[in-house]
Amino acid sequence: MLDVPAVFQEGRGPHYATESAAGADLRAALEEPLTIGPRSRAAVPTGIRVAIPDGYEGQVRPRSGLAIRHGVTVLNAPGTIDADYRGEIRVLLYNTSDHPYTINDGDRVAQLVVAPVVRARFVPSDEGLASSQRGEGGFGSTGR
Repeated sequence: MLDVPAVFQEGRGPHYATESAAGADLRAALEEPLTIGPRSRAAVPTGIRVAIPDGYEGQVRPRSGLAIRHGVTVLNAPGTIDADYRGEIRVLLYNTSDHPYTINDGDRVAQLVVAPVVRARFVPSDEGLASSQRGEGGFGSTGR
């Protein structure tokens, strides 16, 4: 278990729904309901600030229930929270449906996964890149 210092109102912090859940639920912190129109987006405040330890990141991910029932997802999924960010977590939600969707204070709007990060050192290669079976094939090139 990793300790992540956080600031939030009592009872409003990230919460794992089950013992084995990978993501902690994030809830909307709203003074009044927020309606996202069809094919529109909104940044939803959570009232939560965190200090993720160096070597880790926070990943803001969609909730499957919102996606299947209402067509609402996290637009930049996963959204990254860097270890040095100290501002409020806001969730960029997008309504893919043809109907408005209203979010109320306390509604679960996303999940937060804390994961380790490996930083790469990018080094110039005078000899180019090693070949691979895929080569330069892009989207859909593997036939799957």
